[in-house]
Amino acid sequence: MTKNNTSAATSTTSIWTGMVPVEDTALAVTDTGGAGIPVLYLNGQFATQGYWKRVLPELGSEFRHITYDERARGKSKRSADYSFEAAVRDVDAVLAARGVDRALVVGWSYGAVVGAHWAARNPDRAVGAVLVDGAFPYDWLDDAMEQRIRKLFKRLNLVMPLLRPTGLTPRMSAAQQAESNIELGRLSRERELGPVLDSISVPTRYVVASGSSFGSRGDEQERLRAGLDAVCARNPHIRISAKVPSNHSHVLRKDFRAVAAAIREVAATGQR
Repeated sequence: MTKNNTSAATSTTSIWTGMVPVEDTALAVTDTGGAGIPVLYLNGQFATQGYWKRVLPELGSEFRHITYDERARGKSKRSADYSFEAAVRDVDAVLAARGVDRALVVGWSYGAVVGAHWAARNPDRAVGAVLVDGAFPYDWLDDAMEQRIRKLFKRLNLVMPLLRPTGLTPRMSAAQQAESNIELGRLSRERELGPVLDSISVPTRYVVASGSSFGSRGDEQERLRAGLDAVCARNPHIRISAKVPSNHSHVLRKDFRAVAAAIREVAATGQR
């Protein structure tokens, strides 16, 4: 584990950056420290911790911000296991490495599904959850969609080697990325994700984007979001905090204030 302490711009708290060993890999982690509520940020499927760069300063030093790159993303090392369950285990590993017993989890896209599962499984350790344009129970995966996903990543395989040195793509093969996306589709089915959301017993807020996402067609993304009303009707702990104008890809960049407001709302509710 390596360490680099520097002075935070907005407070006297030292920022910790380092590699956290987990199973057969090591994760790049950043922890702002401080006495505020710990907030753990869970990235999109192939994104990095840098995607939260507008949310963190909007919230400031009243929170302790912990971000990390998932396996083979950003500065984290490769692994033999890129499964969803590995992603959930990594939440526990990062919190344990940073000495955090109880945290508020914030996830975008794939990270929202990870956050929903973690919050449902750990009600005593979760202050609450903010799910940003993800964790929508909807049966969007069928055989045709599986083939579409495989073809999409096969085409992307032509440019991935050129982009990897920039850090814009994960150090995973196209086949591994396709399988991860297909696994997400299976986990997002109503019969799979619905019971997980119904079992959440901590304050949970959604920030819902508008329009399409990478790889979606027409109103596919909006149909995914439509099932959220039924989730909120069934579970009083879950509410929609905001429906924002930006699309899935841009929500953290353009509507970071709405994300920050949802985090403050959950923190205030979860601490009562």
